[in-house]
Amino acid sequence: MAPQPVVTGLSPKEGPPGTRVIIRGEFLGTRVQDLIGLKICGSDCLLSAEWKSPNKIIARTGPAKGKGDIIVTTLSGGVGTSTVQFRAYHETIGPLKESAVWIEESPSQNFAWGRRTLAQSGLTQEDPLGLSIEGNEQKIPEDLRDLFPEACGDLSQEHFSPSWFLLENHLATSFEDLKAGLSYLKRKVESQKEGQLSFLKSNAGSVIDQLDTLMNIRDKLQEDVKLHGNETLNILETSIENSISESQKIFTDVLVRKEKADSTRSVLFALSRHKFLFCLPNAVDRRAKAGEYDIVVNDYSRAKNLFGKTEIPIFRKVLEEVDHRILSIRKQLHEKVVKMPQSVEQQKKLIKALTSLEVQQSGTPIGDKLRNIDPAWDAIEARAKYLEGTFRQTFDQHANKDAQGGQEKAKGRDPSQAPSRVNFCEELCDIAASQLPDLWRLGQLYFTGELRGPHDPKPGDFKRMILNAIEKFCVYLRLAILIATDQRALRQSSGLAWPIGSASATHAFLPWIPQCLRYTRIAYATLISLDLPSEALDIIQKLIDEVRLFCFSIIFKRATDRCKKLGAQETWELGVEEYPGATLLPAALEALLIETLDEVQSVCMQRETREGNLLEPQSDGQREVTTRLQEFLSTFSGVIEELAFHSHDEETPTHNVSQLLGFPNAQQPDSVAGSAAAGAAVTWEQRMLCCLANYAYCNKSFFPHLGEIFVRYGYPLPTLAIETARYTVNQLFTNLLEEYVEHKGDPLVGTIEPSMYLGRFQWDHEMEIGQLRPYAHECCDNLVGVYSEIYSISPALLRPILESIVQTISEELARLMSCVQRFSFTGAIQAHVDIRLLRDSLEGYVNETAKNYFMEALEAINPPLSGEQKRKADDILERVKRNMRLQLLCFSVKDP
Repeated sequence: MAPQPVVTGLSPKEGPPGTRVIIRGEFLGTRVQDLIGLKICGSDCLLSAEWKSPNKIIARTGPAKGKGDIIVTTLSGGVGTSTVQFRAYHETIGPLKESAVWIEESPSQNFAWGRRTLAQSGLTQEDPLGLSIEGNEQKIPEDLRDLFPEACGDLSQEHFSPSWFLLENHLATSFEDLKAGLSYLKRKVESQKEGQLSFLKSNAGSVIDQLDTLMNIRDKLQEDVKLHGNETLNILETSIENSISESQKIFTDVLVRKEKADSTRSVLFALSRHKFLFCLPNAVDRRAKAGEYDIVVNDYSRAKNLFGKTEIPIFRKVLEEVDHRILSIRKQLHEKVVKMPQSVEQQKKLIKALTSLEVQQSGTPIGDKLRNIDPAWDAIEARAKYLEGTFRQTFDQHANKDAQGGQEKAKGRDPSQAPSRVNFCEELCDIAASQLPDLWRLGQLYFTGELRGPHDPKPGDFKRMILNAIEKFCVYLRLAILIATDQRALRQSSGLAWPIGSASATHAFLPWIPQCLRYTRIAYATLISLDLPSEALDIIQKLIDEVRLFCFSIIFKRATDRCKKLGAQETWELGVEEYPGATLLPAALEALLIETLDEVQSVCMQRETREGNLLEPQSDGQREVTTRLQEFLSTFSGVIEELAFHSHDEETPTHNVSQLLGFPNAQQPDSVAGSAAAGAAVTWEQRMLCCLANYAYCNKSFFPHLGEIFVRYGYPLPTLAIETARYTVNQLFTNLLEEYVEHKGDPLVGTIEPSMYLGRFQWDHEMEIGQLRPYAHECCDNLVGVYSEIYSISPALLRPILESIVQTISEELARLMSCVQRFSFTGAIQAHVDIRLLRDSLEGYVNETAKNYFMEALEAINPPLSGEQKRKADDILERVKRNMRLQLLCFSVKDP
């Protein structure tokens, strides 16, 4: 409610009816339609009022008299007050005053008895006291009309007041002059009271002149009688009578014309005053067509206030016509209120106009023909239905487009052109960001009372309306974005489904999922600013968290696909300082992982306003991270395995075992880096050793290092994924190690027996002793070759590989010795020296199993060695070790 109007200024402050008055004050209305009442001295002047601003109104005064307040009434502030007053008076109309009304112009009497002045008294009036009024300019401060409300200072008027005359004309005249003037007035009156004789004496000259004139008239008449006869007077008398008759007719005609003019003036005044009412039916129609409904409401309100209780038939008939027009306008307004699309401001304007018209027309027979229960609620429901309809129409349009042209366009689609799903997400988010706020604002206007109708609001229904709209919005986005999830339950609940496209179309859509997430986040930020209830925002937050997690999954799957191609980047360059033999392949994996984590961090893992933490303990997000990392590392392990076994299939392995006794293979493995630098191809054995080193490096330190990278990016330590990957690479390391040992150890062991019995050699024959048998020499040389090959790639692999090979050799020696029935004297010494040399030189790579096998081989010598045989065997063994110290030196290094 605005403050009450206050009138603080007026110009002019007095005047007759029809005076143009400028009214100034405060809160005189906010617009033209806000001014509904204006009274000056109790007279209604609204029809002549001209609203200029909240501080200025121009109007003309009505037929009031006396002093009174200026009262302004507005719709917003009600009846106002006034700090100033206006004095209204009726002017005295003289012969020189323009007037639109008939006046009596009776001649003024002079003090001379029986004489009528030739000129009007108003023109030649002298001061009756015989005093001069020049220099007497002092005026009395009080208003003489207030002092003498029923009198005046005009000598020619019946209600002449001497006091008024003296105050007006002789306020500054001295008392002595007034006494002299009174004496003058008395003498003048006494002189008029003297008799005829006195009159004649005082006017002797005039009387003589009059007598002379009469004598001249008599002489003239006598001459006329002589010339024209005695009928002259009769003719004159007839002319005078005719003149009197004609003057009477003219006077009567003037009176009739005066009455007609008065009647016409009254009719015109009535028409002018009630022009607003007679023109109102057409005016409201014209204003309604122009959309100026606020003017329609104000005009109808003014008409009801001015003529609502009238008993005049013509007025009642016009008002009835206006009511019919208003009823039609109400119907049009209700249709426009629920017609979409339109802005909230337009709906707000229409609802206010409709509610005002309904309230003003309520209680009338015509107004009860149309009862709009709650136009504001109807507008809310219409906007909610339009929003849902727009969602569905957009979904059907893009889904049908994708179903019709997706298969054909997949072949020649431009990768930079967004798929239909992406366009749908963008358009749907734009609709939600623009129309949901309009629905919410309209509801807030309704519940705050600005648009509330006569019925109670429905907050529960409105809340369900908002939640339903947001749920539909999220359902459509899930159908379009979450293509890799199980949507059967969603399709059953909503009855909707996005057409299943080709695999290529689905693959083309996956890189656009981060963009869809960005569109959803923008719409979410817009809705957050509306201060929606948490229940509504939680629905969208859940969707965004699902899309974020899906986006994380897609990015890591793409990284896994790239990981599968890392094998093509393997250069077999040894560049890992902390684990010799490992290649730069793990470093490439680390770079790919860091790149992936950076992308994930910028796209989906960085939380924005009111988004959940995907990495809560025991959450779906943490499980998804574990799953994707396991898949990522498992893929990398498979890449290493493929590099090892694929090269094995393509290349014939080199066993580095001599086929001629006593001559080890001269081909020795160069370093992988050296071979690559020289342009030579990397051998299968070198690749196998590099792959084993990569497995061992991943198990020992690289995979835990990747876990630290995840922690550095804010993830919880993925212990389960790391340990699972370590277990996997350990299994693959074991399998690959067995493969390498099999390919290197089996040929080596297979040469022992043929070399042992070469040349029809038999252990039960006497022989020359003093050095090693050729099979023992060859076995040592072959082991040195394997040692050199492993040491040149990855010294850390020596123990696990050589232990397995040595165990196989010991087992083979135990088998061969147990097959000999009897040893000769020298044969027993030779077998003892051969077995002990191999056992002692390979001591650093002999495990318990191999140690038992060596012991079993020694015990198989039959008969057992005597003391003399043992002394000879020790001497020969020492001499052989000295001779082969360079060959056996490498086996003495415990930690190469």
